[in-house]
Amino acid sequence: MAFVLTPFYRELSFRFNARTSRGAMQTHRAAYLRVHHTRAPEAQGWGECSPLPGLSPDYSPDFHLTLQQVCDRFNALEVEDVASEEAQRFWKWLEQWPSICFAAETAWVDYLRGAKRVLYDTPFSRSQQGIRINGLIWMGDAAFMRDQIKKKLDQGFRCLKMKIGGLDFAQELRILKEIRSVAGPQELELRLDANGAFPVVDAEERLRHLAKFQVHSIEQPIRQGQAEAMQELCGVSPIPIALDEELIGATGKEQKWHLLDQIRPQYIIIKPTLVGGLYSSREWIRVAESLGIAWWLTSALESNIGLNAIAQFAADTGNPMPQGLGTGQLYHNNFASPLEIRGEELWYNPETAWELPG
Repeated sequence: MAFVLTPFYRELSFRFNARTSRGAMQTHRAAYLRVHHTRAPEAQGWGECSPLPGLSPDYSPDFHLTLQQVCDRFNALEVEDVASEEAQRFWKWLEQWPSICFAAETAWVDYLRGAKRVLYDTPFSRSQQGIRINGLIWMGDAAFMRDQIKKKLDQGFRCLKMKIGGLDFAQELRILKEIRSVAGPQELELRLDANGAFPVVDAEERLRHLAKFQVHSIEQPIRQGQAEAMQELCGVSPIPIALDEELIGATGKEQKWHLLDQIRPQYIIIKPTLVGGLYSSREWIRVAESLGIAWWLTSALESNIGLNAIAQFAADTGNPMPQGLGTGQLYHNNFASPLEIRGEELWYNPETAWELPG
């Protein structure tokens, strides 16, 4: 008699070609972990581990084999106490797979707090308050992007995040000019995400062009792993810079502090799937705040199971900035859930039942 981890899968289908500067996606294979005790199998905690190709450190074509290995190793321990010494060794071993850490951690938190997908007791989880989110504008041809922008503005969004770096730069500038002709900076906050698309040699010049449109921030203007170049860019950029992919792979408080202290960005974007879960995300928050760096949370193409965990965590942090949690409507075959977008806010409606894998 003991706790058991079990993997599940679903092939998620995008409603459109989800394009970034790294290419387009039509499907996304999501994986899930379920934890339960053999004495009471009806109480189940759920977590999502859906690594992204070309981005997640733990992504590989054989990820399903890795996930099964993790479950087999845990189940062989026959754990009765999640705080036991053998369980702690398992958690330490798990750190090499950030997305599995996120899934296992959220599954345990879910289980230990009632197995109802309510990870924290907050006004959000009690359906008393929504979380303000940014509207996400995906790359595509100019007409596709204009259509998305119009729909988000019509929905009432006052903060848009626009992915750039996939079109001709002059065309992207024209789209930004159109946006600003409709809504000025007082009415609409504009966030940009370059996904590392700008060459170092002309990144500063591009940022100066973009600054004309009074942009709130730009995520990862140059690709990660170029700390000195990023440090220099953060010092001269007319637009506040947010680190995103740059955070991937930094583990432990000391590494995180060294990275942020060296580069000194204005913001960091925390994606629990990519940085190793909720505990690691809280560590990033503490380090960033100690250095005077602001932050917000973003989902990373999770289905509603992972998105819910990040939203519950975001509500618990109390960060009033718009969070990047608007990806729940991306898929034709997402799991039904209590998550609802009302205007520019994400809400939790406990009257809607959860659909779960299996």
